[in-house]
Amino acid sequence: MASIDDLFRKPIALPKRKLEDPTKAFSNALSNKSAKLAEGSSPRSSTNGSQDATASNGSNGRAASVEDEPLDDQDAVEAGPSRPSQGVEDDAGDDEEGRFFGGGVTKQEREVIDYIDKNESGELEEKIDAAWLRRTAINFERKINKNAELRAKYESEPMKFVGSEADLDAEIKGLSLLSEHGELYAEFVKIGSVGSLVGILAHENTDIAISACELLAELTDEDSATTEEQWNILVKALIKADVVDLLTSNLSRLDESSETDRAGVYHILNVLENIMSDTDNLEVVGANNAMLEWLLSRIKKPDPDARAKVGQNRQYAAEILAILLQSNKRNRDRLAQKEGVDALLELVSAYRKRDPEKDSDEEEFAENLFDCLACAVEERFAGEKFVEGEGVELCLIMLREGRLAKARALRVLDHALSGGNATTVSIRLVDAAGLKTIFGMLMKGHKMERSLVEHIIGILASLLRYLPGGSAQRIRTLAKFVENDYEKITKLVELRREYKARLSKADADIRREREGLSKAQAEERADEWLSRRLDAGLFTLQAIELILSWMVAEDNGARQTITILLGEDGLKVLERSLKDQLEGMDPGGGDEAKATEEMLEALILCVES
Repeated sequence: MASIDDLFRKPIALPKRKLEDPTKAFSNALSNKSAKLAEGSSPRSSTNGSQDATASNGSNGRAASVEDEPLDDQDAVEAGPSRPSQGVEDDAGDDEEGRFFGGGVTKQEREVIDYIDKNESGELEEKIDAAWLRRTAINFERKINKNAELRAKYESEPMKFVGSEADLDAEIKGLSLLSEHGELYAEFVKIGSVGSLVGILAHENTDIAISACELLAELTDEDSATTEEQWNILVKALIKADVVDLLTSNLSRLDESSETDRAGVYHILNVLENIMSDTDNLEVVGANNAMLEWLLSRIKKPDPDARAKVGQNRQYAAEILAILLQSNKRNRDRLAQKEGVDALLELVSAYRKRDPEKDSDEEEFAENLFDCLACAVEERFAGEKFVEGEGVELCLIMLREGRLAKARALRVLDHALSGGNATTVSIRLVDAAGLKTIFGMLMKGHKMERSLVEHIIGILASLLRYLPGGSAQRIRTLAKFVENDYEKITKLVELRREYKARLSKADADIRREREGLSKAQAEERADEWLSRRLDAGLFTLQAIELILSWMVAEDNGARQTITILLGEDGLKVLERSLKDQLEGMDPGGGDEAKATEEMLEALILCVES
């Protein structure tokens, strides 16, 4: 008995109906008629007539035929039907009843053939709608079930199920059309195909799993033709189907020495990035310990064949890690618990004196490493690890000797000095002789990028806030402000004028836009206007005024200098600024916000007196 595979591989010999030549019957009739005419008979002739004709032909008794007639010129005789007259052509190419076309096919058959040809050549467009999705989903399920059945039945004979895997792979790729039709995402989830697609990630054949990853990347991509609501419906269904766990398990089994597997890792990271574009999903991905461990190990693993040993996937892993840490405290704590801060410090130390090649994967890799570090050190536990790992000292070395790393190291220090472990970091910075470096950069402010100046202002404000009162480190810091005839304070007042002028221009533009708007319309644009004020330097201006207020409170000589430098309004300028900052505080901000309120109230009293 033939196997199923044999039946599929060998064409079945079906009986063929031979189409007869439509001229054959006409030719046969003509031949018979010619023979009878040669005999002198007709359908109506008598038997006797036939006998006489036979006798006259001689003794052989054979009836005379056309073939027996001697022909002097064979070319002069035409056989068969006569030619059609010149200039006459059958428009339809068929007979009077429309039964036959050239090649012996009927009109209906020709229409079917034309339809198939158009479909194969792509001229015939398939309608992508709910009906198409249901048909495709049914075929998808059938291919999954058939492959699973054959794999279970012929576990040790791969050749017997390899064909079903090729069919399944083609079916997965065919679903990519769905990315252009976001209106079908809800139906795709409703009919249960999301669970089946995610389940494919666990397929024994990694090529099949990689195809599923590629499809998921397309469906969740920001360029897919979806609305936010449609995208959310799909992503929530994917998370519910444990897509993160299955993606992580694939990362551990793919071998990046293979080009196919390397592409698979890229698609997995792409899916994770797409999912985390909604910050609500950061916790879902970060809570997967295996995922976080893989990312940390991957950024530490050099790519031997890549330039500077940083390939696309190593860079991408650093980017995913940076996204995870951006605005999620728990993920930052998880990183610190896995010795992630030490790993990051070790990796960024390579850029103390060396810059990565411009516009390369390594440059983006380095940027992402510094982003990870800046985010992590805002938390208390990670800040402690940063100090223990001599992160403050490393950043100061980069400020003195680095080039590209200088701006990034300054940003890391700014975040660490305003984070949960700010007091310890502040003390360590002073003890590590960091004041000379920071104040030296302040005095060169006009030669630096605006972002560098703003980080320096942030660091100075944090030092005055977090260094313990009466400590040696605080006294050394205050001494730096007043040395050389208060030149640092003079520089800060100059910077305040620059930022005040920039902010005043933005405020004037906003006032013009506000004119004629109703209260409701103004409220709608409030966030936009605040963003523009921040871009103009509102936060830095407030930080400068906070530093000046601290110096008014700490040193009488600084108080007199600042009063003179600020002009007619004197200290009233600082008082108004401190009150504005106090009014802008979020009443439910927690312990940190409460401490900030108390500091502002104390400074207001000092400035008023």
